[in-house]
Amino acid sequence: MAEPELGGSKRAASAAIRMALTVGHQEERELIESLALDGIRAAAVDFGGEYIASVSRMIERAVIAAKREQVIMSTHAEEGAVAGAAHEAVSQLMQKAVGLNVGGKLSIARFEDHIGVCAYFGIGLLHLNEIAIGLGHRVI
Repeated sequence: MAEPELGGSKRAASAAIRMALTVGHQEERELIESLALDGIRAAAVDFGGEYIASVSRMIERAVIAAKREQVIMSTHAEEGAVAGAAHEAVSQLMQKAVGLNVGGKLSIARFEDHIGVCAYFGIGLLHLNEIAIGLGHRVI
């Protein structure tokens, strides 16, 4: 049986999740190249710090990574789409993360006019971490 065709939003979101789960820059680079063969552009960026103090930096880093990897152009609409999706992804984890340190990866994937951003967090103190994923989507 043939695999069903995925819509643009699902393709972008799935690619963002896959990017967030990569281990190391070499695996990221390999997945970026593989996704490009399917018409998906992707980027990822690491982050860490106290959740509340880090939210704006996480969003900024997502936009910068997306521009650096040419996932988006430097237009208000495209930067705003990544910022909005990143904010959504990060905000989904607020209840678990407020008052604690977070560290992990933000990944951005684009298929046609769909942008998916995945936040993959380790949340906690010392080695006592909770793992969580948030996902945001926007259309340009």
